[in-house]
Amino acid sequence: MAIKITYFVHGTTIDNEKEISSGWFDAELSKLGEKQAVELKDKIKDLPAQAGKKFAVAFCSDLKRAVDSAKLTFEGITPIIADARLRECNYGKYNNQPSSIVEPMQEKMITEKFPDGESYEDVKKRIADFLNFLKQNYDGKNIAIVGHKAPQLALDVLLNGKTWTEAFAQDWRKTKSWRPGWEYEIK
Repeated sequence: MAIKITYFVHGTTIDNEKEISSGWFDAELSKLGEKQAVELKDKIKDLPAQAGKKFAVAFCSDLKRAVDSAKLTFEGITPIIADARLRECNYGKYNNQPSSIVEPMQEKMITEKFPDGESYEDVKKRIADFLNFLKQNYDGKNIAIVGHKAPQLALDVLLNGKTWTEAFAQDWRKTKSWRPGWEYEIK
């Protein structure tokens, strides 16, 4: 059976508003981010893929911004499980640094690690391990994930057959095409 994943990004953070790339730094949601996470609860009901469906579980990164977003959206509705494999890319010495420095580096760090951090291929390995965990434990289930940019791009590479270059180029952050959730399927 297939596992259906709906991927949600965490709400806007104080770092986002300051144009800081948090990476593994534990950034707080801003007031806007809290509002976005609360409003997402209603938007989920209107997703075509969610018609009459319930999530078996909502997984989230163990970083505070994702945990807080998941709680504001899913608490009291479905179980929430934090998982470190869903973390953002570790930018190493560039965690919590200006986005003007970090973002131009990202597409160059597919196989090369950020100094004292990890590469996007490392993120892909974490996400592949997480997907195997889902296959073993949640076959046929409808799963929510609240996470970050790098894990979402890794899902595009692993499940949608995109290259890293395509995933970065088509990323909603570049195309300004946010939506309340992105659908993925593990067959």
